[in-house]
Amino acid sequence: MMIRSAGLLLHRRTAGGLEVLIAHMGGPFWARKDEGAWSIPKGEFDPETESAMAAAVREFREELGVDPPAGPYDELGTWAYASGKRVTVFAVDGAEFAASRFAFGTFEMEWPPRSGRRQEFPEVDRAEWMTVDAARPRLVKGQRPALDALESFL
Repeated sequence: MMIRSAGLLLHRRTAGGLEVLIAHMGGPFWARKDEGAWSIPKGEFDPETESAMAAAVREFREELGVDPPAGPYDELGTWAYASGKRVTVFAVDGAEFAASRFAFGTFEMEWPPRSGRRQEFPEVDRAEWMTVDAARPRLVKGQRPALDALESFL
């Protein structure tokens, strides 16, 4: 079965140009990484029980702990990762969105590996506004086409 995910790419225009809100992935694997260690707030969904847009809004809330802007949400496209997972990304104007007061969702995993101990980590450990040029190398490779689609859309 193909794994599907959906996310919201908030954008705004500033004096510095077009900016997007992206999140640094949490947990010990990503702690010391920057390039390729950021993501559009997104998560998995089952297309038989939930729409991609509803999943994108739900996952934004779950990962960042705050409500996204009300919309409208514009579908930018769906892209496949090298793994075969597919991500659908929606753009939303975030000009009035304050990137603060986040309450990051968590996940549990065995850490350190093969220790038998389970620890809880944040799904993301920070979210920031940055220019599209700064975001491009930081985003995981499979999400970078969403930046091109956003620029074309706007």
